[in-house]
Amino acid sequence: MAININNNTYTAVVTPMFEGGEIDLVSFERLLRKQEAADCGVLILGSTGEALALSYEEQCQVVRFACGLGLKVPLLVGVGGYQLTEQLKWVEFCNAQAVDGFLMVTPIYAKPGTQGQIAWFSALLDRAKKPCMLYNVPSRTGVNLCFDAFSALKDHPNLWALKEASGDISRFKCYVQIAPHVNVYSGEDAMMPELAKVGGKGLVSVVSNLWPKEAKAYVETSLRFDADEALSRLWQNATAACFSVANPIPAKAWLAHMGVIDSDTLRLPLIAQELTSIERLQQADAEIQSYYEHICVS
Repeated sequence: MAININNNTYTAVVTPMFEGGEIDLVSFERLLRKQEAADCGVLILGSTGEALALSYEEQCQVVRFACGLGLKVPLLVGVGGYQLTEQLKWVEFCNAQAVDGFLMVTPIYAKPGTQGQIAWFSALLDRAKKPCMLYNVPSRTGVNLCFDAFSALKDHPNLWALKEASGDISRFKCYVQIAPHVNVYSGEDAMMPELAKVGGKGLVSVVSNLWPKEAKAYVETSLRFDADEALSRLWQNATAACFSVANPIPAKAWLAHMGVIDSDTLRLPLIAQELTSIERLQQADAEIQSYYEHICVS
C-alpha cells in the first residue's frame, strides 16, 4: 500500500526515555502505534523529540527502529542543527532508510539572512532523496524563513511542504501566496481553524501526542471550515496546557500519567520537575472527552 505523504495531520512525537535517560523503544512503539491507529503521520526527532539532546548514534537508533515497524502512515525525520557537514551526513543516512520525508528547520542560532538561508536549504534539498518540508519557527531559531528565500526555493523538485509556526496569520498567508503548489502546514495547534481559511493544508501537532484521534478530527473539521467557537476554544485550552512550560515537558507528563510511555524523563536542560501539576492537562482531557462524546451521541 502506497503511503500518502499529504496526510493532513502529523504528530511531532516525543522520544520516550527510561529514568536513567536511555531511549525506551517499547514505549516508543506504543506511542507510534497509537498515532498509526488514528491515521496521524509521525515526525520523529523534531524539537518535540529532543533531537538535539540525543547523540548521533541514538538518532540513528531511533530512525532504524521506527522504520522497522512498517507503519502504515507517513514517517518524517527532523533535520536540524548548526554544522552543514553534519546535517548532510544525517540526510545521507536517512536517505538509505525507509523514511518518507524530511522536516528541515531554518538554521539555528546563527540567524542567517536571505542568501544564507537559500544556500543552506539548497545544499540540504539537493542531497535529499525524499520529499522535504521546510520549517519556520522563529521562537526557536531567532529568525523567520525569508520570503525571498522561500520564493527562490519554491520550485526545487524536492520541496513538498512548509511547516509554519510563527503564529502570524499574515505571514502564513504570504507563504501560501508565494508558492501555491507547496503544501503549507500549521505548526500552531490552536490556530488551525484560522489558518485553514487562508490556505493551510494540515497541522504538524504537539497536542496530538496526547489526543491523536481527537486531533485528527479537529484538523479535518478545520479543513472543512466547520470549526465552531466551542471547538476552537477547546483546542486553545488544550494547547495552552501542553505549552504551560517548555515543550515536551507537559506532553511527556501526560503520556506517562496515562501509561502510554513508562516515564516522563527528559534530557537536560529540560527536566520534568518544571511542571508542578497536571491539573490543566486533566481539565483539557475532560473537556476533550466530553466534547467528542457529545459529537458521537449527536
